[in-house]
Amino acid sequence: IELVALQPEDELAVIEGLKHLETAIVPGIYDPALVDRHLGMDAEITWETTRALAREAGLFVGVSAGAAVAGAIRVAQELTRGVVVTVLPDDGSKYVSLGIFD
Repeated sequence: IELVALQPEDELAVIEGLKHLETAIVPGIYDPALVDRHLGMDAEITWETTRALAREAGLFVGVSAGAAVAGAIRVAQELTRGVVVTVLPDDGSKYVSLGIFD
């Protein structure tokens, strides 16, 4: 089992629900000893994945869930064998006013 933590690829990328750990205040609940590796996420790919989940899969999820799926896809592409599991941590209700589901 490998635990992969996701974060924005740089401190300027805005991905709601994710923190750039090198430059942000790290929450006390975060335990770096549990993480095997970090994966930097591109904000645009994360938003595109969020929209695709709504349009193509009927999943009304938020941006951090879109990041989780985009990250899971990247990890799966690296594998020759294995299973990838991810958690979709939020819904899309906070993002309706932004127009990302239009």
